[in-house]
Amino acid sequence: MKYPDFYEMYRNAIKNTWTVEEVDFSTDVMDLKNKMTPSERHMINRLVAFFATGDSIVSNNLVLNLYKHINAPEARMYLSRQLFEEAVHVQFYLTLLDTYIPDHHEREQAFAAVDNIPSIRKKAQFCMKWIDTINDLDSLQTPEHRRQFLLNLICFATCIEGLFFFAAFAYVYFLRSKGLLHGLAAGTNWVFRDESAHMAFALEVVNKVRSEQPELFDDNLNRQIVEMLDEAVSCEMQFAEDILSGGISGLSTGDMRQYLEYIADQRLAMLGLQKVYGAKNPFSFMDLQDVQELANFFERRVSAYQVAVAGEVSFSEAF
Repeated sequence: MKYPDFYEMYRNAIKNTWTVEEVDFSTDVMDLKNKMTPSERHMINRLVAFFATGDSIVSNNLVLNLYKHINAPEARMYLSRQLFEEAVHVQFYLTLLDTYIPDHHEREQAFAAVDNIPSIRKKAQFCMKWIDTINDLDSLQTPEHRRQFLLNLICFATCIEGLFFFAAFAYVYFLRSKGLLHGLAAGTNWVFRDESAHMAFALEVVNKVRSEQPELFDDNLNRQIVEMLDEAVSCEMQFAEDILSGGISGLSTGDMRQYLEYIADQRLAMLGLQKVYGAKNPFSFMDLQDVQELANFFERRVSAYQVAVAGEVSFSEAF
């Protein structure tokens, strides 16, 4: 096995199986009706609209681009598992739509967010700008083609999953810190864990390419990565201005910009590049994500719980 790390990532992903049916939304409906301000409900509607469309973009890129060009069998096992997880995420977000937005017309508008919500359309256009560049590449024959693929993969990992979704998680955990929408927060814990693993896998692919073909990582590629992340921060800030347009106590666009710049610096560091912004994390409630969730197993399942994988794998046995 040439890349055992990828195979271990696949095994770990299997242990982290969860289902949407495990998420209890019963208190969320009461929170939306009785405890939340119109501005907070606007935030939730925008978040659900982004979630419902964002993971579809991710799944399309997995199938049409990443699986095509990441051809190590162990890596493809992980990508297949990731596609399943993205399907669970889509189911989770569609369940949010049905639960949080009972009006059929409003639900249709949210589901078609890339067409009728400018701040979400801008993020979708950003994704397509970087992802679509390799749609017509059947193979990566030249160094330039391989750099195009790397930009796709890095955009996928650091900007879409690693910045757009992490910003959305921050809004969810802000509401959790106020004692609101525990069902959404519980499901988001599982999604957060999955997305962190997806990002780790993609960045490990980048590391493997860097070790095998270091000549691809020239100054021009590094410059494009920095520009890409800066553009992603700008797109996400337009979304922040939309989502916070009604004014929400304890959460400002200034704080969101600082958080996005902090996240962008973290992603640059993961890629072995110099940090650009020098920002610190303004959200203490996000630090909680580094601490395993404590819960009563008789009441609900913790997101850190893993399903055991029984037995060992042998490649020498006859079928």
